Amino acid sequence: MNLRRPNADEATRTFNRSKSVVPMSGLCSRCVDGCTGGCEVFFATFRGRELLYPGPFGEITIGADKDYPVDYSHLNIQGYAYGAKGLPEGVEPGPDSAIFPAVNTETEYGWSKKVKLRVPIFTGALGSTEIARRNWEHFAVGAAISGITLVCGENVCGVDPELELDSNGKIVKSPEMDRRIEIYRRFYEGYGELLVQMNVEDTRLGVAEYVLNKHGLDTIELKWGQGAKCIGGEIRVSSLDRALELKKRGYIVTPDPEDPVVQKAYRDGAIREFERHSRLGFVTRESFLSEVERLRNLGFKRITLKTGAYSAVELAKALRYGAEAELDLITIDGAPGGTGMSPWPMMNEWGIPTFYLESLAYEFSERLSRQGIRVPDLAIAGGFSTEDGVFKAIAMGAPYVKAVCMGRALMIPGMVGKNIAKWLEQGKLPRTVSKYGSKVEEIFITYDELKEKYGEGIKDIPLGAVGIYTFTQKIKTGLQQLMAGSRNFNLKTVSRRDLMALTEEAAKISGIPYIMDAYKDEALEILES
Repeated sequence: MNLRRPNADEATRTFNRSKSVVPMSGLCSRCVDGCTGGCEVFFATFRGRELLYPGPFGEITIGADKDYPVDYSHLNIQGYAYGAKGLPEGVEPGPDSAIFPAVNTETEYGWSKKVKLRVPIFTGALGSTEIARRNWEHFAVGAAISGITLVCGENVCGVDPELELDSNGKIVKSPEMDRRIEIYRRFYEGYGELLVQMNVEDTRLGVAEYVLNKHGLDTIELKWGQGAKCIGGEIRVSSLDRALELKKRGYIVTPDPEDPVVQKAYRDGAIREFERHSRLGFVTRESFLSEVERLRNLGFKRITLKTGAYSAVELAKALRYGAEAELDLITIDGAPGGTGMSPWPMMNEWGIPTFYLESLAYEFSERLSRQGIRVPDLAIAGGFSTEDGVFKAIAMGAPYVKAVCMGRALMIPGMVGKNIAKWLEQGKLPRTVSKYGSKVEEIFITYDELKEKYGEGIKDIPLGAVGIYTFTQKIKTGLQQLMAGSRNFNLKTVSRRDLMALTEEAAKISGIPYIMDAYKDEALEILES
């Protein structure tokens, strides 16, 4: 299996000159003195560290392209010719009642104060990247009208150009955070929620206190990491003054904008961007439980955790400490993930892939449950974009996994919808869109539905939000069909028995029965009775 070829990739805009390439190094088998490019080694010769990142920054989202040995495509969903689990109480199962539109796709998470979702998906962390900032209105309104949770990622306050701090370095005013919360609330309908993430710098700046005291948010999320990288959050800035400002606020900025040599290189045009990095966390049981207690004492109703593709030890800590702290949700993000900015080698070569990580999470959750320990509700993230992936993740992690966190898959509809609005205004609809019509009512199949619901308010819903709603409805309908075929009319009845492994390796990793063994005993009993 070809897992990945290094040294040339669309993400880093590099390529091999030769058709014959050494598999291990990714170098052309015949490297010619005088070659004009452009493999990664060629460009790194004069651009150095820039080749660690996909680009251009701020204009793209990135997903690693490594093909892992086992993933969710190695599972298939079981179908049955009888039965109907999860129909409303009093409804008699039968051909007229067990129809796929009757499937309930709602889910909920939380220890005591539950949050309901209309569809079992929610956004990835939309934090301090330029993509998130520039498209926030589309993302936020889209999540609100779709009835799903919106995650406002780390460092939003810390990079706010208009941030105001008091003499103790604590937030007094963050117009960017204010804007993000207010936009979501305009269309919030009681499903989902907006939760804000905190890393080391956010905690030091007093983000929790700010969003609670000024906005009364119910939930705060602690962030250990994500599936795309094992270092802190990153962005790039193109201004020396901006880089100096971020360093003054306590961030790690590279190259050092205070270094006179770096400043000269910037003036000469050699250095064009600076990287802002967040610090690594250092997790201990005592510090974690203490921080959760502090946040509860501040007044938060729910505390959640986002953890990444670390080793099995960190996963065990997240589940065990999370149970002790009575966390409301733990989102487990597997490699390779997608992001607005992460080092490309790290995205591809670091961490436990999602399929393997969820398998471990289920095994560990079962161990805790057998000890009488209640496991917090779980969500799985890391490369999901379709309804079959949602079904498989929930079934494979049942009864612990309640939802799937989608990063790029929920961002793309927002950007596509936004661009359709721009193309319509310019009269430059591409053929991929214009073949459906030249008006929004013709292009978006849910537009009239939303117009009926919101009336004149539809003018305040940007087309990126309409795109996210339309995409979410596709996920919902597709999920209804898959659930009906497996005779599950409520997400609570979906179980691991509704899956089968297509390969023995997938069965060994996940504990899901191999296809030739699934329901074998029951089938033989029918034959021999």
